[in-house]
Formats: sequence, C-alpha cells, structure tokens
Amino acid sequence: MSAIAFPLPDPGILARREEIVAGLARLVAADALITAEDERRPYETDALTAYRRLPLAVVLPSTTQEVAAVLKFCGEQGVPVVPRGAGTSLAGGAIPQEDAVVIGVSKMNRILAIDYANRTAKVQAGVTNLAVTGEVSAEGFFYAPDPSSQLACSIGGNIGMNSGGAHCLKYGVTTNNVLGVTMVLLDGSVVEVGGAHLDSAGYDILGLINGSEGQLGIITEATVRILRAAEGARPVLFGFPTSEQAGAAVAAIIGAGIIPVAMEFMDKPAIEICEAFAKAGYPMDVEALLIIEVEGSDTEMDAQLARIVAIAREHGVKTVKESKSAMEAAAIWKGRKSAFGATGRIADYICMDGTIPTGQLPYVLRRMDEIVKGYGLRVANVFHAGDGNLHPLILYNCNDPIEAQKAEDAGMDILKLCVEVGGCLTGEHGVGIEKRDLMTFQFNPEDLNQQMRVRAVFDQRWLLNPAKVFPLEGRVAA
Repeated sequence: MSAIAFPLPDPGILARREEIVAGLARLVAADALITAEDERRPYETDALTAYRRLPLAVVLPSTTQEVAAVLKFCGEQGVPVVPRGAGTSLAGGAIPQEDAVVIGVSKMNRILAIDYANRTAKVQAGVTNLAVTGEVSAEGFFYAPDPSSQLACSIGGNIGMNSGGAHCLKYGVTTNNVLGVTMVLLDGSVVEVGGAHLDSAGYDILGLINGSEGQLGIITEATVRILRAAEGARPVLFGFPTSEQAGAAVAAIIGAGIIPVAMEFMDKPAIEICEAFAKAGYPMDVEALLIIEVEGSDTEMDAQLARIVAIAREHGVKTVKESKSAMEAAAIWKGRKSAFGATGRIADYICMDGTIPTGQLPYVLRRMDEIVKGYGLRVANVFHAGDGNLHPLILYNCNDPIEAQKAEDAGMDILKLCVEVGGCLTGEHGVGIEKRDLMTFQFNPEDLNQQMRVRAVFDQRWLLNPAKVFPLEGRVAA
C-alpha cells in the first residue's frame, strides 16, 4: 500500500548518525542502545505491518531519569523521537521515521506499589494490563481495561491511545482508570500530573494526556485504579438471524438503561473464524452473535439477564446459550479475544476502528457490508457493540497491490460513514498514520488549528511522534 505519506528524512540528521549514536551511548548502558541494522528491524513497524521505516536508533531506558536524559539530548540535537510501548498499535502510532530515535519502555516493567485501601496501583509504563490484574487478583481486585492485546500491550501505550476493551462498557476506557502519570517533556523535565486521588484542581491536563499518542511527552509511570472483582460473572451467547436484528437488539438494550459488563458483536464470517480456532461452542446456524456478560450475585445476574433475554426475543433472537461453568465462560472469551489472530490465519486484513451512536448500528452494519462488497472484498465484523466501537476486519491479499489499495480505500469509506452518522474516526486505536489524512473530514480548519496549538505548547518543533495524528501540511507552532 502506498496511500499513506511519510515525511522525507532530514539529510542533516542522517549525516550526523554516528555522532548522535555516540551521544546516546554516553547516556544509557550498552545493552539499552540498539544500533545494528538487523537489531533495529523489529522496531520498524507496529501492528499496522503494511508500513515500515527503519529508525535511526532504538533506546530502551530503565528509569525515568534515563528517559529524561535521552529526550533532552534528542531535543537539543533536533532529532525526532517516537515513543513505543509494546508495538501493538493498529493505527501505525509507533512506526518511526528514518531520522527518528525510538524510545521504548519495555524495560520499565515493574509494579512499584499497591494500595488496596485506596484501590490504586503505581506502575511503570512498560507493565502490561494483565500483569496488573495478576498482581492484585489474589486479593480480589483487577484492572479493568482489557484490549484484545492485553497479554502484551503496555500501560504507557494504553494511555497514549486511550485504549478500551470488551469490558469498557461498564468500567470505561483507559482515561477512566488512570489517576496520575509521571511524564517526561521534550526538554527533559519531569512532571507529575494527578496522583493517587480522584481528581485534581485546575485544567484537566490528565485528560489531555490520555489519547495524546505520544505527542506531548513520554509516560514513564502511572497510578491506575484497581477495582474489587464482582461476586460472579456470566457471559451469554445470543444468536440472531441477521446482523441488523442483532444491532437493533443492542440499541434497544442500551436504550432501556441496561448496562451489562460487556456486549460484543460477531457476524457470520467472524463466528466461523473464531470457532474454528477456539472451539468455543458458538452457534453456527446464525448470521450474528452477541456475547453479553452480566455480573453480581446470582439474583442480580438472573434479573438482568431476564430483561436482556426479553428484549432479544423482541428482536428475533434464535439462540440463547448461557455459560454454565468457569471453563465455558473462559472458552467464550477466548474465542472473542483471539479474533484478530484467528483471522490472520486465513487472510491478510486491515482492522478498522470507528465509533458510532448505538442507534445507528443496524444501518451502519448494512452499509459496511455494501461498501466492502463494492470493492470486491470480504469483511468480518467483531467489535464492542455496547458503546458502538466498530472493528471491521477487511480481508485482502497483501501480495496484490491493487487489492491492498482497495482494502485501504474501503476502510477509509467506512470511517467516513462513522463520521456521517454522528460518530468519530477512532474509539481506542488512535489516529496514528492510518487516519491522519481523514482528520479534515471530521474537523474543520479552526478545530484542527486549535488542537495543533495545544500540541505545540508541549513541542513547538514537532519532534515528538511528528508524522502522526495531524495532516502533514498546515502545522502550527504555539
């Protein structure tokens, strides 16, 4: 694919590569600096693997102080910096440029403190979501955000993209579960924003940082909420004759004021792909599947499920299958969490990410199918239905340049559709490079100008993740 443009590397920086590498070598240990070409290859892309750029160098600091020293040096030298967590970004948010230094936080993977009385955990930015839950689960707590990549994705990357997951319907996305951060600015200064308390006085800088995609600074530590686990949880499978009926049922459930823990959608292709991989017991005689999970005491779950089942029957539900054991519940979620990987076994795909009002689900599902078929391609839909966060997987052959371009064009049309019905370009994957050039479709010039002015307050020279989020033309200084 060639539709997404990258800025040309600065020849002056490339000419000074040996000098820059030598300067970095004075700031970190030898095993924290990666300069050999073959060792830089793993950092040339993220999960948007259609695009690749080999970075100038890679630094893997272990402390906030090392990050500060490296960032100050790069700022003084005018070298672009690309922050990197675990590299699971699906929007190209961690893809570098050839004249950029990648600063990865993978070595900053310690849990620093747990405060059960105040329900907080202080962690380094390279800690994974599941590691937080694993640390506190014995005491009956958990960390709520659960992207499908939660086994690998890091807290720092989650904050950068404001990641969500299947259970964000009830517990919110990353911004709802982060209380404070330690962030290093481009001049090497270290700032503390928020803390181990509910809210901070003054401007909501923490809200600005969540979802900023590494353009304001580099997160090195975070204080996150940990929540008491519910008494019980029960996922239930609802099979529908059509995707439109399933979408209408979602809108009706939310409209009735019912907030399950999770409400996930799969269409027929996604059901077949996930069942073949996970053997989760999904019904195979339906066109659409909802995984709806409720939690609480048995009495609470029974009452909530009775209301949900009644609404599902009003919308033609064909199958209702309730998990009867922890093993069955785990299998149901294994199928859903494995959707992206399972799809990759049968075809190349682009995973899109847009958000719509839930009342528009029936219409949007129909139009997405029409859009993709119009390009002669196939789509598998698996997404967070409860909050309208779509993740259509557009299947194509990456070895066919024409088909690859069709897949990208179909994805852009789907994102435009999301905006047209009152939604937005992204729910949890971020803008990165993938949606950068669509920002003018959602925002007018005044909107974009104001956003760029705020960004430029932190980085007037556009050295932090410079080719992301905003169109390459028309950038402004503070």
